[in-house]
Amino acid sequence: MDRSLPSSDDWDVAGKRVLVRVDFNTPFDEVDGELVITDDFRIRAAVPLFEDLLARGASVVAGTHFGRPKGRVDERFRVGPIRRRLDELCPGVELLENLRFNPGEEANDAAFGASLVEGVDFYINEAFGASHRAHASIMVPPTLVPSAAGPNLRREVSYLLDLLDEPARPFVAIVGGAKVADKLGIVKVLAERADVVLVGGGMAYTFEAAEGRTIGSSLFNESFAEECGALLRAGKVRIPVDTRGLATGAAFGSGAGPDEVIDFGANIPDGFEGFDIGSASIDAFTAVIATAKTILWNGPMGVFEDPRFGRGTEAVARAVAASPALSVIGGGDSVAALQQFGLESEVSFVSTGGGASLELVEFGDLPGLRALREGVRS
Repeated sequence: MDRSLPSSDDWDVAGKRVLVRVDFNTPFDEVDGELVITDDFRIRAAVPLFEDLLARGASVVAGTHFGRPKGRVDERFRVGPIRRRLDELCPGVELLENLRFNPGEEANDAAFGASLVEGVDFYINEAFGASHRAHASIMVPPTLVPSAAGPNLRREVSYLLDLLDEPARPFVAIVGGAKVADKLGIVKVLAERADVVLVGGGMAYTFEAAEGRTIGSSLFNESFAEECGALLRAGKVRIPVDTRGLATGAAFGSGAGPDEVIDFGANIPDGFEGFDIGSASIDAFTAVIATAKTILWNGPMGVFEDPRFGRGTEAVARAVAASPALSVIGGGDSVAALQQFGLESEVSFVSTGGGASLELVEFGDLPGLRALREGVRS
C-alpha cells in the first residue's frame, strides 16, 4: 500500500478559506439543562493545526459529527457545547452545525459533500476517528479542492502502521472490551504480528468457553467460539485465569457494597457472571507487559466505570504507563481509563480514533486515506 499522504505544510493559505474535517464527537453530560463537554481531548488535539492555519493568515472553518442524529435535526446533538469549548481554546475558528443532521453525510451524497466546499480553497482531513467511514465530508471534498492530511491524522497512521511493520520485540498487544464480534478480527491480525496478545473484558468469556471452562451468565457469543478456540490453540493469545463478578441479577453499577463482589477461579458457576479479571490474571498480564518493548492497548479489562470492577483495567493502565516500551493506546474506553487514573501523559501515543484504529490495524487502509491519496493536489 502507498502510505504517503499529502501535507498542507507548503500551502499558501494567506487570505484563503480552509475547511478542516475534525472528529469532535466528544462525551458530554447535562448540567442544569445544558449539555457540557466532559472530555475535550479531541478538541484540544486539533488546536495546534487551527493555530498554525490562523497564524498563516487562513480563514478556518471546521466540520464535525456529534452523536447519532440519523440524518435529521436533533436538538440533543447541536454542536453548541463543542463550539463554546472550541471558542475558549482557539477563538476565530468557525464550527459548522452537526454534519449528520443532513442525511447526505452518512449516505456519501456528492451534492452534500460539494456544498461543504462551496467558497472553500483547501480541505484538510484531521478526523482520523471518522476516516473509516465513507461519508460525504470525508470522501467528496478531496475530489473537488486541494486536500491534505492533518498532522494528527498523519501521526496516527504512522504510529499504527509502523507498530505492525517494525515493532521492537517483544511486541505485546492488549485487547479488551465487551463484544468479541467487534474485536475478533483485530485479535487475528495481532496474533500474526505480535508476540503475545492479552485478551480481557467481556469478550474474553467466549474464549474461556471455547477452552471448555464454565462462564455462568457472562457475555458469550457462540458464533465465534470455534474461531476463539483456534486462536487459543495457536498459542499467542492469553486469556484471564480468574474473574471478579456478581450473582446474576445483582445490583450493578449502583454503588452497592463490596460484599456483593465474588472472586471466582477459572470457572464461573451458573447463576453468576464476570465483570473484571481477577488477581491472578492481573499478576499474569502485568508480568507479560513488563517484558514488552512495544505495546498496543485497545479496550478495558472489565466494567471499570464501576469501581468494584476497575482493578484489572487500572492495573493494566499502570503497567503500560510504567513500561519504558513504545506504547500506543487506542479506543475511547482505554483513553478514558488513562485519564481517570491520571496516566495520559505517561504513554508514548494516545490515538484519537477508536474504530478507525482497529480497522487500520486490521485492514491496513481506510476509505478516508484512499480519498486523500487520490484527491486533488494544489
